[in-house]
Amino acid sequence: MRTRNSLYDHGVFRAQRLHGVVISVGNLSVGGSGKTPFVILLGELLKARGIKFDVLSRGYKRKSKEITLVDPNGSPEQFGDEPLLIARRLEIPVIVGPNRYQAGTFSETKFGPRLHILDDGFQHRALARDFDIVLISLEDAQDRLLPAGRLREPIDSLKRADAVVFTNDNRINSLHLRGKTTWNVRRGIVGNGVPPKPVVFCGIAKPHSFVSQLKAEGIEPAAEKFYRDHHAYTEQDINHLLQLRQDSGAGGFVTTEKDAINLGPRLSKLQPIAIISVTMILENADNALDTMFRVIEDRKHRA
Repeated sequence: MRTRNSLYDHGVFRAQRLHGVVISVGNLSVGGSGKTPFVILLGELLKARGIKFDVLSRGYKRKSKEITLVDPNGSPEQFGDEPLLIARRLEIPVIVGPNRYQAGTFSETKFGPRLHILDDGFQHRALARDFDIVLISLEDAQDRLLPAGRLREPIDSLKRADAVVFTNDNRINSLHLRGKTTWNVRRGIVGNGVPPKPVVFCGIAKPHSFVSQLKAEGIEPAAEKFYRDHHAYTEQDINHLLQLRQDSGAGGFVTTEKDAINLGPRLSKLQPIAIISVTMILENADNALDTMFRVIEDRKHRA
């Protein structure tokens, strides 16, 4: 990774540039940093300003490799669970494809030049970006590189970031953050009609964090069941969850928005069920966006 980054830094590898501004949202670790909720938060802030934009995503675990526009009524097999969630929440174009430059070109041909949010883009250096946002957690600062830990690249890679985002006041003291623009976001959950003493289940990167958030809101699970991140649910899974509910005396089920997408039509077999949304609030959001656009504009004039 260091060698690859160095080749980009020294111009041996050249990134391709789209006509529209590219804002990357990424992290250093494998999953669980809150990139998708942050993309949704950033999208909502852009929409409030009347800015037209799209989201470019890889579409992890989808079956097709073609570049395509996400249909909000489609399936995770077609588009990936997180791009589908983003498309449904933001109601803007989301384009998936392994080559994000080609995905962006597809979008600009179809919709015209516009701002692009590059989802999970910090390591995707083949596409030039105008502003790099990196989410980081306390665990990241204490973790090790793959395969011994969960880090995709070392902590000193934060030198490439334009803004570093801390969640829930988990600020990190690091030499690599000196002089960096730092933002704070508060994470929360929203859910209605939560059954009493539910079975809590999910297929996300950090399930125990989800359970901790539920308990903080006074929701005590009767039982818990965790699956791998992006888990595609089967009939066998449904039967096991129903049995778990019966054995534990639970009043129903609780899961995440992403899992609801991966359940698809099978969701109806797990009633009553509460779908929990993860929310994010960016402190001093207007100032943060003004700073971001000022940096982008300054770089455009210097280019």
